[in-house]
Amino acid sequence: MRIPLARIAHARSGDKGDLVNIGVIAYRAEDYDLLLREVTAERVKAHFAERILGEVVRYELPNIHALNFVCREALMGGGTLSLLSDAQGKSFGGGLLGLMIDS
Repeated sequence: MRIPLARIAHARSGDKGDLVNIGVIAYRAEDYDLLLREVTAERVKAHFAERILGEVVRYELPNIHALNFVCREALMGGGTLSLLSDAQGKSFGGGLLGLMIDS
């Protein structure tokens, strides 16, 4: 069955220059393996295909049942350089929660 990521996790995100950092935290420890399987760096990059132009690296934090994604070249230069209406990374976490995953 396909479900939105928001059903099993919450997320936070932020930015520094042209880099976006997205943390995804499972609500329940038993869903961490599902995060590992379904929420890959490749899927995050594809989900934000028009926004993330650079590399996406995934870091695993098993002790807190979380994943952290560092996304490069995601803000067209960053808040002070970009002409984007939202040139900060704060909305990326919420955007990622719409990712459909196989449960």
